Amino acid sequence: MTKLEPIIKILKEVVGDRTVPRNIRTAVEQAKNDLEDDSKDIDVKLSSAISNLDEIINDPNIPMYTRTQIWNIVSMLECVKQES
Repeated sequence: MTKLEPIIKILKEVVGDRTVPRNIRTAVEQAKNDLEDDSKDIDVKLSSAISNLDEIINDPNIPMYTRTQIWNIVSMLECVKQES
């Protein structure tokens, strides 16, 4: 689980950022909850989180810096997925 800790930390930062629209924060929080769900297999957690983040990446209301953070998070998740 240590590979996911830095990713979860970044997701928490996005969720806590009040300049990010609520629907984006909700989707990011769902991705974070997916990663923290110990009842799921690691591949299921990663796929679910990536899917949630992919859905919001093209939202026109997302701030550019948040979009960049989410791209980075998705890249990190895909690297973890390839390693597992």
